[in-house]
Amino acid sequence: MSDLKKQIAAGKVAPVYFFYGPESWLKEELTARLRAALFPSENEASLNTLVLYGPDVTLGEILSAASVYPMFTEKKLVVVRQFDKLKKATGKEQVKQQEESLSKYLADPASFAVLVLDADEIDKKELEKGVYKLLKAVRHDFPAVKNVDLFATERAKESGWEFDPEALKAFSAYIEPSSRQIAQELEKLTLYATDRRTDKRITMEDVCECVGISKKYNVFELEKAMADRNLRLCSGIALMIMEQEGQKEGVMNIVRYLATFFLRIWKLQAPGMQQKSPQETAALLGMYGRQEYFVRNYTAYARKFTPAETERAILTLRDADAALKGITPAGDEKMVLLRLMQGILG
Repeated sequence: MSDLKKQIAAGKVAPVYFFYGPESWLKEELTARLRAALFPSENEASLNTLVLYGPDVTLGEILSAASVYPMFTEKKLVVVRQFDKLKKATGKEQVKQQEESLSKYLADPASFAVLVLDADEIDKKELEKGVYKLLKAVRHDFPAVKNVDLFATERAKESGWEFDPEALKAFSAYIEPSSRQIAQELEKLTLYATDRRTDKRITMEDVCECVGISKKYNVFELEKAMADRNLRLCSGIALMIMEQEGQKEGVMNIVRYLATFFLRIWKLQAPGMQQKSPQETAALLGMYGRQEYFVRNYTAYARKFTPAETERAILTLRDADAALKGITPAGDEKMVLLRLMQGILG
C-alpha cells in the first residue's frame, strides 16, 4: 500500500494493475488515487473512466475496451471488478487465444490507458496458471487485515494522528479486522477529537465516546478481573458487556478478546521467553506500535496462571466458540457465557 501510494503521488502510474485479495476497501482507495492522478477534474474522470464487471465480459472484450482511444484527454481508466468471475472461454483453442492476446497486450500496453483488474479470492494454485500467471508481474496483494492495532496505527499516522496506548488497545479490541470498518471508525474518531483538542492525539475517552464502549464495563476491566481470578466480578462485567452490545455480539467480542488474552499468556509461558527483550516479546505476541506498552502487563499475567490452567482456558474458549457458531449444542448466549467463566476460573 505504502509503495503504491508513493508511486502514484509521484506520477509513476503503471499501464496495468492486478489487485488481488479480499480487502475491497483498500483496492477501491488505490483505484480512486489512480483516478485522481490521471484526470485534472471530476468531469474528465467521469467521461474517461470505464467500469466493467467480470461476469458480463470476456478477456478479449476487456482488452478491446482498453485499446480504444479516450475522448478529449490523454488518458483513460478501465476498471474491471470481479475479474475472478470472467466469462469462461469455451474450448482449449479459445483459452489459448485469450492468453496470447493478454501476453501481447502486457508486452506492449496501450500508452493512453490504465487497466485495473480487481479480483477477490482465487485459489493459490490457480494464481500460478493461465491468465493469472501472466499477470504475476503486475499483481498487488490485498490480504485480510490481521492486526487491527498495526493497521489502525499506520492509518492514523498517515493523517498525522497518534493513539494513546490505552486508546489503541480499546479500539483494537472492539473493531472488526476490516480495513473499511477501521478507516470509517478512524474518520469518526479524528473528527470527534479535532473538536476537543489541538494536539492530534486519540485518547481512551475519545474511543469510549465514539465506538460506544462503557468506561466501567469493558473488556479491559474484564481482563483485570480475569488476572485477579475473580469469578464473580468477571461474570458480572461480562453480563453487562452483553447487555450493552447485544447478546450474540457481546459474547462473541468477549470470546475473541479472551482468546487473544490466553494465547498471549500461553506463548509467554514457553521456555526461553523470559530471556527475550520487550521488543522481541511484543513482536511474538502480535503487539505493534504503542501496544508494546502492555507487554509487561502480559508478562505479569502469565505468572498468575499455570500452563495447565492456560490450556484449560483455551480449550474452554474453543468450546464456547463452537457453541456460539452452532457447531455443538448449547443454551442461550447468557448460559454459554456463564459456562465460559466457570470453565476458565471455576
